Amino acid sequence: MEVTTAGKPSAATPPLRGLPPGPDWSLTRSTIRWWRRPLQTLEECRVRYGGMFTYRLAHEGTWVFVSDPEAIKQVFTGDPRLLHAGEANIVLLPVLGEHSVLLLDEPEHMAQRKLMLPPFHGKRMQAYEQIMSEAAREEIERWPTDTPVEMRPRMQAVTLEVILRTVFGVEEGESLTQLRDELRNTLGTLSDQRRALFLVLLGPKRIRRYPPFRRLIERVDRVLYPVIEARRSASDLADRDDILSLLLQARHEDGRAMSDTELRDELMTLLVAGHETTATGLSWAIELLSRHPEALARLEDSVAAGETEYLDAVVKETLRLRPVIALVLRKLIEPMEIGGRLLPAGVNVAPSIYLVHRNPEIYPEPERFRPERFIEQPAGTYTWIPFGGGVRRCLGAAFAEFEMAVVLRELVASRRIQPVGDQPEHSVRSTITNVPNRGAEVLVTPR
Repeated sequence: MEVTTAGKPSAATPPLRGLPPGPDWSLTRSTIRWWRRPLQTLEECRVRYGGMFTYRLAHEGTWVFVSDPEAIKQVFTGDPRLLHAGEANIVLLPVLGEHSVLLLDEPEHMAQRKLMLPPFHGKRMQAYEQIMSEAAREEIERWPTDTPVEMRPRMQAVTLEVILRTVFGVEEGESLTQLRDELRNTLGTLSDQRRALFLVLLGPKRIRRYPPFRRLIERVDRVLYPVIEARRSASDLADRDDILSLLLQARHEDGRAMSDTELRDELMTLLVAGHETTATGLSWAIELLSRHPEALARLEDSVAAGETEYLDAVVKETLRLRPVIALVLRKLIEPMEIGGRLLPAGVNVAPSIYLVHRNPEIYPEPERFRPERFIEQPAGTYTWIPFGGGVRRCLGAAFAEFEMAVVLRELVASRRIQPVGDQPEHSVRSTITNVPNRGAEVLVTPR
């Protein structure tokens, strides 16, 4: 079989063969270690083995982490027939379903992605600004003052409300209350670290047969399918601009509409991908701003002046310094040269978001929260990758950045925030995200 370099002929210099070095721990030890301390594990492996190393996990196989921008570029620009993200994301199958755009590869992925793209185009997204602003203002008004408030659950409430209104398009009333309650309960269960560890140890195939898990998914399905059915028969479907209505009107190349099962899986994908991740990013932004008064003051001034440049820079710097997810995955279908090393078929290549964002050669003083760096120099395609890259870049990336900016704008316009305690919060795992260990606790006072 011909060896490829991200889908192209290899260079003249022969690559190193075989897997790069990495910990020789047992699968149990490496899996539990990764689950409990993912970011510390990445740091320790980088120090010991360099920017490219091997890590093995139960039910996940062999991962090869890369953090050099050129290697990341090879992965993101490589032939998608040889680099499968869907297969690498198999751990998400029990929750998202087999039709999720995150779990498809090659033609099936591109076809589904094409259907999913229109609702996230810039002009369409701008139409959701009022919904985001209202959801943020309504939540902020409920906050107590002069007492510590954990921002993470508050931001989860905001992002869930935004999803209910922009994705599901459900109006106020009994149906919205029922949907909100069931989705909140389901998301809370899925984000419980102890239960999620059980899911990881069982593996995606066995967990689907596990009765408590099946009942959890069946409960949310009993809410989702009636929403889909009711919307499909709505008389004003063509006039609606929520994402569910747009997907119901989308057509495959052969003229077929999306099935109820496809729609259910994509709704779960948008829910899981757009709720916890954006809420976590917002929580980190608030925690960081509370501990950097100069940055907070500049943001307050820029928002008061109606400017957006620094606001956008705050969002980008937050996602650089505190990326919500530490890595992205691609499974090699054939042997491939990446980063000067010939890797065997079957391994998962893992561009490390966390490590490339902490590279001092790319980001001087990488531990410092300094939004100005993204005004001085635009974010790099292969050096700022909180949403992945290439044809698998997160569909909702622009939506998430925009939502973060809108919520932060509403917050600093109406409230002052101060840190709680002397010690900054550190990252801990919550299922697949890295969250503030005390929930991003701040003091909030009216402006």
